[in-house]
Order: sequence, then C-alpha cells, then structure tokens
Amino acid sequence: MEKALEMGKTSAKGSLKLLIGVAGSTVIMAAGTIVLTRLMSPAEYGLYGVTLTPALMITLFRDWGISSALTKNIATLKASGRTSETRTIVMTGLAFEAIVGLLLSLLSLSLASYIASEVFHRPETMLLISIVSVTIISGSMLAVAQSVFVGFERMGLNSLTVICQAIVKSAAGPALVVIGYGVLGATLGYALSFVGAGIIGLALMYVSVFRPLKKSGENKSNKRETIKSMLKYGVPLSIYSIISGVLIQFYAFMMAAYIGDIAIGNYHAAVNFGTLLTFLTIPIGTVLFPAFAKVNTANEPELLRTVFASSTKYSTILLAPATMAMMVLSGPMVNTLFGERYTAAPLFLSIYVISNLLAGVGGLSVGSFLTGVGETRTLMKQSLVTLFIGIPLGFLLIPALGVTGMIVASVIAGIPGTSWTLYWSWKHYRVRADLKSSAKILLASSLATVTTFALLNFLAAAEWIRLTTGIAVFIVVYAVTTPITGAIVKNDIDNLRAISSGLGAVSKAAGLALGILEKMLKLRARREKTPNQVDHLGKS
Repeated sequence: MEKALEMGKTSAKGSLKLLIGVAGSTVIMAAGTIVLTRLMSPAEYGLYGVTLTPALMITLFRDWGISSALTKNIATLKASGRTSETRTIVMTGLAFEAIVGLLLSLLSLSLASYIASEVFHRPETMLLISIVSVTIISGSMLAVAQSVFVGFERMGLNSLTVICQAIVKSAAGPALVVIGYGVLGATLGYALSFVGAGIIGLALMYVSVFRPLKKSGENKSNKRETIKSMLKYGVPLSIYSIISGVLIQFYAFMMAAYIGDIAIGNYHAAVNFGTLLTFLTIPIGTVLFPAFAKVNTANEPELLRTVFASSTKYSTILLAPATMAMMVLSGPMVNTLFGERYTAAPLFLSIYVISNLLAGVGGLSVGSFLTGVGETRTLMKQSLVTLFIGIPLGFLLIPALGVTGMIVASVIAGIPGTSWTLYWSWKHYRVRADLKSSAKILLASSLATVTTFALLNFLAAAEWIRLTTGIAVFIVVYAVTTPITGAIVKNDIDNLRAISSGLGAVSKAAGLALGILEKMLKLRARREKTPNQVDHLGKS
C-alpha cells in the first residue's frame, strides 16, 4: 500500500505540471467560446461547426503515430546519453508530418466543393471548408513541435504553444465576427489559431531544442530505417484513435446531412459545457497510464489490483458528482453563459455527459490500465466493437431523433466495448472496481442532485442566481452525505491527503476540504457510539 501511495503522490505532481497549459488554454478558449456563441445565432454557430467537420475527419489519417514515436524515441535516446542521434529523429518526423499534412490539406481543398454541395447540401460552406483545410498542415507542424518538447521534457514550451493557440482562437474569432464577417470570421479565427501556434511551435523547437543539437552521421538509409521503426511503433497506436475518431466524424457528417443548423448549434453549445469535465478526465487519464506502466504485472499482482481499485474510487469521488451537478444545473448554466436562445442545449448536455458515470465501474481507468500494461490490441478490439455498434445506431437514430438520437447512439455504442474490456481485464489480471464504494458515491451524488433539483423548481430568480445557489447547495449536500453514506472513510482521507501533499496551493485547498470531511466523519462516529452507550446504561 505504501508503494501505491507513493505512486499516487508522484502521479499527482506530474499531473499538475503537465496540465497547467491544458487548463489555462481550456479556460481561455471557454471564455472565447462564450463570447463567440453570444455573438452568433444558433444557426450561424451550427454552420460554423459543420464547416470544421471535413478537416477534422481527414486529420484522423495524418499522424500515424509519428508524434508518439517522436516522444518515445527522443526520451529513450536522451536517457541513454545519445542526444545527438535525436537530430535525425526530429528531422525524419518533421519531414513525414510535413509531406502527409500537405497532401491531406490539398485533398481537403479539392473535395471542398463536392462536400459542400453534395454531402452537406450547403454550397455556401465551400469557401469555409477550404479555409479550414490549412489547419491540417499547420496542425502537423504543431504536433511535431509539441512531441519534441515532451520528449525533451520541456513542458513549459509545450504549454506555451497550447496557450498561444487558445489566445489567438479566442481573440481573432470573436473580433472578426464583431467587425461583420460572421461565420467567415469565426472560421478564419479557428484557422489562424493553428497557423500561429504551428509557426510559434516550430520557431521555439528550432531555437530551444534543435539548433543546440550536434550533427551526427546522417544519410538517406538512416532516415529510411528511422521512419520504418517509427511507423512500426506508431501505426498500432494510431489505429485505435482512427477508429474512435471515424465514429465521431461519422456522427458529425450524419448531423450535417439530416439536422438543421439551429439544432447543431445547440449541440455544439452543449458540448462546450461537457468539455469542462475534461479538467477531471484528462488529468486522471494522464497520470494513470504511467502509474500502471510502473507496476510489474507478474510480480506485483496485488499492487496492480490496489492501484486499479483506488484509481476507480478516487476518480468516481470527483467525476460522479461533477457529472450529476452538470446534469441538474444544465439549464441555469446554459442560460447564464449563452443566453436563452439555446433552448435545446440543456437537454443535450444532460444526455451527453451521462457516459462519465461509467467511471464508477472502471470505465475511465480501464483504458489507461490496458495501455500501461501493453494490451493495446485489446483497446483496438474495443474500438471496433464500438464502431460496429455505433454506425448502425447512427443510421437508425439520427434521422429519426436528430441530435438526441446522435447522443443516445454514442452513449449506447460505448457501453458494450467498455463492458467487454472490464471483463477481459478481470479475467486476465483480476483487476476490478470496488462496486460497493462506487454505489455509495453514486448514492451521495444522487441525493445532492435530487435536493438541488427540488430547490431549483421552487426558486424563481435570475438564472445566474439559480446557478450559484444550485452549485452551493449541491456541494454542501454532497459533502454532508458522502461521509454519512460511507462513500468516503478515514482511510480514504489519509490516502488523499498523502497523494495531494507537495502540490503547493492545491495541497492547501485539498487539505482544507479533507479536514472538513474528517470532522464530519468524527461527528458521525460520535453519534453512532451514543445509542450504544444509552443501551448499556439502560441494561445496567
């Protein structure tokens, strides 16, 4: 258990450092999205979302795992003291990404007219689709730079490029819309963010990383062998991402073909709120992968089971209430930030985030677990199961139920594959979630949800007042019911305090919250002892 705690502590520190850039960029882009959504009508925002779909679909076939191979090879060579050899790795990866990115950008440009007229039945989107095509090649350059930064452990530079992209996107798009360019302005802002971040990333990579490297003996044969080894490593990893991305973009194409722009605009508004949960899912997924990779599966099976069960419980403690709070507060959230024009967005948001509750059975942990122990083929099979179920569901539900059908299809499609990987993991490694603890956490979250829902039904006030009041009530009820239902016990508080130690201000905030929960547990313990004492006195 001591080793598991130390792994959790190390992972927590790494998570905080790695995700500062992601969190900062997400906040900036969220602010830009709120402004953009308020400036545009639902129909305009829906059309903007439609124009991004072709480039996003084509981008799935751009990387082929080269960015992951770059990071791995650079880190390996750097650790063994062969830093000079990384020059060949960087040049080879950059050349591959540039060539493939350019070819795919040209492909997107050539298909723009056909997709706009024949697939989307919106001829006016041809120019917009053409503009977004530039993000494929610029995204390639950005991916190379960020992979090199991670490989050389220059996380600050990686965060800088992410934040720069967010600033350009959040400033340029709304500014161009205000000037009068409408959907064209939003599209230009999106494209400029990739171009600007790509240029900044390459410049930083050259000045800070590439130029100081000493030249080594390079020839065409070396580069051919390098690209072969990189593809051999990267292609299997990319198949899982491609299959998963194909289903997402298939749904996007189906929406564009069968659903009006207003409904699509409401859907994208809902998705923008749903991405707020990535503040929890991204750090959890990021730190679990190396945590599982550190465990020797043959010699430390008990440690493996402990890490899996603990990761499931502690992620559920955070994610389950956050998900349910977003569901019950979806109306006030959307109306406060986006206005009351997005009437369907609250319903879409409530359904969209439901799949996060699978964290209680290990749905969030199992992907990182399988990657960490090297069972990537199992993940690939999971994505195939999801794809084969998701496509027929999409054809069936999207034309009939619109956006609601698309969201329901995506939620249902993911359940069989996740269930199978959980069973497979139990069968081969005997790891599983603590379902009893998860049930107690879900019970506490449900009590907070019901209480908040009842309050909102009787509270007639401005939307921002309903939102802030609802958040406060949910937090208080969840904090009170969590120790009462036994969802969290003294041992959990000790573990969480140890894991969060050394995180500076985050550690202090976590310590304050854990201290309150600890006092509630002591109060509950005293109340449980009191009846026993009374019975004892009565008998005497």
